[in-house]
Amino acid sequence: MTQSVTCTVLFADLRGSTSLYESLGNAEAASVVTNSVSVVAKVVEQNGGKVIKTLGDGLMAVFRLPQPAVQSAEEVHESLERGLAAAGPSRGPVLRVQLAMAHGEVIEVGGDCFGDAVNVAARLLDHAGDNETLVTSQTLVPLPADMRQRFRRLERLHLRGRMEPVEVWRLESRRGQDSMSTMFGEAAPTAAPEGIRLSCDGVSRIHTARNLPVILGRSHEATYCIDDSRVSRMHARIEWHGGTFQLSDLSSNGTFVRYGRQSEIVTLRRGSCTLHGRGVICLGINPSVADAPTVGFEVLRFDDTDPPPLL
Repeated sequence: MTQSVTCTVLFADLRGSTSLYESLGNAEAASVVTNSVSVVAKVVEQNGGKVIKTLGDGLMAVFRLPQPAVQSAEEVHESLERGLAAAGPSRGPVLRVQLAMAHGEVIEVGGDCFGDAVNVAARLLDHAGDNETLVTSQTLVPLPADMRQRFRRLERLHLRGRMEPVEVWRLESRRGQDSMSTMFGEAAPTAAPEGIRLSCDGVSRIHTARNLPVILGRSHEATYCIDDSRVSRMHARIEWHGGTFQLSDLSSNGTFVRYGRQSEIVTLRRGSCTLHGRGVICLGINPSVADAPTVGFEVLRFDDTDPPPLL
């Protein structure tokens, strides 16, 4: 039977399973991945959601309303963090979770769901960084005010297969809630990014879509050569993709991103995320280390006239 319903579509994906298989072996790694997906599914169902299907290292679920979907996302992050803490530092590579959701009309056919909200949520997942939750404005608007304040607006993203850009919001952690500023209901639509300013070893340059990608690494062939043993020869790549500046990790030690003065850090291990605002990219080691090799960045817009200095 086919029917049309309005709901919130959630996609979840676990990153890091390849490293787990390499370090733990097939049997133990498969157990960790399966248990982690089961944790996500259990959280979804406890909040009234319905798991439509599992997708390798992740799943797709639907909720009648956005609020329980967002609540599920928060609980998924917290559950996996508790599992990581319980495993201890000697566990080895860990799984990180990406979540994305969109609210709108979908078509239910034979236990599966199709429609624009499904497509948007699936494409939005590609833009989520490690341990990030991204949502559309249609998902955000029905939320209670205190929950809306937990979100920070990002760019208008051009998702693959869509003509019009989608306004995207990122769920901030509870730890950063007090210091977080939100633009919900106040800001005008953001202009498309014009360029990205990169600063390294006293050199500052502005790059646009026309002179990307940029390679960060230890090799003399890299756009920005960082001579540090913790940095891979070709460590990370910044490129223009879908109307945004995307950072991709190419290294063995990982790439870390800290936005502004926040303590929250996005960790990339063979993954990617959207760069927005200002911050630092740290290569091979956490930016909390004093001598960590870093590259400052600032995403510039058409209305930027005198950008503030990089951190």
